[in-house]
Amino acid sequence: MIRDITLGQYYPADSVLHKLDPRVKLSATLAFIAALFVAEGWPGYLAATVFLAVVIRLSKVPFSFMVRGLKAIVMILLITVVFNLFLTPGDRVLVQVWKLKITDTGLERSVFMAVRLIYLIVGSSVMTLTTTPNDLTDGLERLMGPLKKLHVPVHEVAMMMSIALRFIPILLEETDKIMKAQIARGADFEHGNLVQKARNLVPLLVPLFISAFRRAEDLAMAMEARCYHGGEGRTKMKPLVYQKRDYTAYGVVVLFLVAEIVLRVVL
Repeated sequence: MIRDITLGQYYPADSVLHKLDPRVKLSATLAFIAALFVAEGWPGYLAATVFLAVVIRLSKVPFSFMVRGLKAIVMILLITVVFNLFLTPGDRVLVQVWKLKITDTGLERSVFMAVRLIYLIVGSSVMTLTTTPNDLTDGLERLMGPLKKLHVPVHEVAMMMSIALRFIPILLEETDKIMKAQIARGADFEHGNLVQKARNLVPLLVPLFISAFRRAEDLAMAMEARCYHGGEGRTKMKPLVYQKRDYTAYGVVVLFLVAEIVLRVVL
């Protein structure tokens, strides 16, 4: 399951999405998330499905690679579905087991919540899979540029977010190595009740935290050795410049968001 987490990874490919400005992809991801919360009913989610399918097709990232990232949220997905399924009142009761009732509204809402959660993960993964960490940092810094007038350390915030995102696959790989080493020494992470499983994680968490702090310290020392001092006065080797395809992408995203709003109002 650890290797199945795709958030924070970059998948190199020659696609239209890879060539887009990172600011476009960040804005489009936020707009897509907003559209998912605006969507209501089957027409809205059908439009989101078509939009996401086209985006995945254009990214040239294998669909199976993206689906792998959903394995890590199976438990969250099940809990969300169960809570909405049994705790949502409705006009018509479909199934009743003891005091638990499954209503038509509960069934519909549980399906929509599951679809929304899946689309949130897949949509966010498309952005990280098609954007390098450096481009992501530059895009975040440029988008948050107006906050500099409020004395917000924009460059530092963007750098921290990018480093945190980049550390996800590194820490997952480190966790996999430590887990295999502990299993070779006789550790058991699969069997036992919930308390025993939590207790068995101690030999895994302690070296993982030590490794994470060591990596963070090495990174800080490397940045200091290279006289890194933030974004003030720094120049870019490849400055971000909008191209025609970026404006086209903005237009498509705006049309999609407007379509979701119209579908919600009309239907």
